[in-house]
This record gives sequence, C-alpha cells and structure tokens, in this order.
Amino acid sequence: MNQEEYIALASEINELETILAQIPADRVIDRMSFETRLNHAKEAIARINPRNLPKKARLTFRGNPVFGSHGIAAEFASKASTSFTEAFTAIVASINENLRYMGPIPDKQKNQLIITGTAIGSFGFEYELPSENAGSDPTQLEMNYESSNHTEVAMQKLEDLFRVASEGNDDELSELVDEIHPRAVKKVAEFLTYISDQEAWCGLDFDESSFRFSGSNQVRNSAQRLNADNIRDTTEEFTGRFDGTLPTSRTFEFKPVDQKGILRGKIGPDIEDSHVINRDYLGKMVRVTLNVIQVGQGRPRYTLAKLEDIAITE
Repeated sequence: MNQEEYIALASEINELETILAQIPADRVIDRMSFETRLNHAKEAIARINPRNLPKKARLTFRGNPVFGSHGIAAEFASKASTSFTEAFTAIVASINENLRYMGPIPDKQKNQLIITGTAIGSFGFEYELPSENAGSDPTQLEMNYESSNHTEVAMQKLEDLFRVASEGNDDELSELVDEIHPRAVKKVAEFLTYISDQEAWCGLDFDESSFRFSGSNQVRNSAQRLNADNIRDTTEEFTGRFDGTLPTSRTFEFKPVDQKGILRGKIGPDIEDSHVINRDYLGKMVRVTLNVIQVGQGRPRYTLAKLEDIAITE
C-alpha cells in the first residue's frame, strides 16, 4: 500500500462513520453492511504504519517532445527521466553528507526512483520514492524511516531549487545552494539544460506542494542561474577572533581584523562537537579557512568545514 491508498482508506473510514452516525441504532439491518465494511477497513488500516508508506512524486512535461496527454517522445522521456533521477540521488547523497566532488554517487542504486505509472494532464511519470522498509526487521524500522525521510527531504529540495532558481533572488538561491552540495546542484542544472534544449518544460508535484515552469525560456534561465559559472564555490582565509558559536544551530560568528562587520556561518558536519570552538578558540587570535558559496550577486555563505582549518596565531 502506498500513501495515497492509505489516505483513501482513512477517508473511507470517515465516510462510513458519518453514514452510520445518521442511521438509528435500532435499524440493525440497514447498519449491518456499513458496519462490516467499517470493521474491515479499520482492521486493514490498523496493520499499517503510515510512517513507512512510500510517497510519490509526479513529473510532467510540456513542449515540443510532448503530444498533449496522448504521449511523449521516447528518447526525450528516457534521457529526461534518467537526468532527473541522477539529480535526485545526488541531493539525497548531499543530505546524507557523503557526496564528494568526484567519484560515484553514494548509494545511487538504493536511492533510485521507481516509475509506477504515467502522470496525465500534460504527460509525464509518477515516481515512488525509495524506501528500505519492505521486508525489514521491526527493530530496524526507525532507522529505515530516517533514511526514507532523507529521500522526502531531497525531493522537496529539488522542487525548491526549481522554484527559487526561476522566481527567487540571488540571496534566496545562495541560501538554498549552500544547503546542497555544488555537485548535486550541477546535476539539477544539467536536467534543466537538457529539457530546455529540447524546447520543453516541466512541473513537479510532491506531497502537498507543486511547481510548474511557465515555458522553456524560464527553464533555460533557471539552468543558467544554477550553472557553475554563476555559483562561486571557493575557500578564503581570514585572521581574527571567534565571537562565539551556537552549538544547537551549529552556527558561528567571526570578527576579521582587516574588515568591518562580523562573518556569520555554519559549522560543517565533520566537526562533531561544535562546543570545542567556544572551549579552545573563543577570543583568541586565529587564522581560519572557510568554505564560501555565493550565487550571482547574493550574500556569501560561509562554512567552517573542519577543526584543522583553525590555527592559533598568538
């Protein structure tokens, strides 16, 4: 059972309960069939943990390769679907914090999208998000749910990238790109570039949100904004003092000696104990190397990647 079937079953239970509430208790025969259906539905839904149900996303296309709701050019469909899946698996890997700049995408096979049907309206595909829960030991369900959650977050991030790249400003896009590995963003740009080159555009529906490009020109402009030429991904060295960190939000403030203002950034996942910065470096003159992400004219986003990037100078 998938999430949509679960929702339909829950709706049926509500509908049956509403019907029964309107039938007097003494009308036993009239109530019998509805009560039987209700009991069967409740038994079925009681056996299901809704957290473990796979979610679905719908990717639809319009433009030259699409023939209304009748069909889609096979070569385009194959290449576009493959490119979309590669973007998705790269974002999953970035959320799992194990994506590198080169080499195979981690867990690519495990995080494959599954085509479960066609999406009618224009024309496209219905994808089921990967889940590890099928056939799992019950003691592992919580761990599997967390893994499944990453795939849901990845799909939402993918939709957010579509929306912000087409409608957001540089600061909004910088903030989102900073949350996702540049290699994953590049995969999204490659998908958008391909479909715009074919004079096509797409829409993505997931969970309770949806986004649709207005045309191939908007897709092309969005791809250009996500292109590496528009995204500055560098490291910079600063000398100054840490003003402090917030371990819960994993953020820091740093005051360089050679410029006005304070740099605010995040602490990377390789630094497991962010308290160490307050304990060992607070108020001391240090030389620090920060990763910098900047999209277009947006505000730079700073990340302290590892403790080895901090050196005390006094």
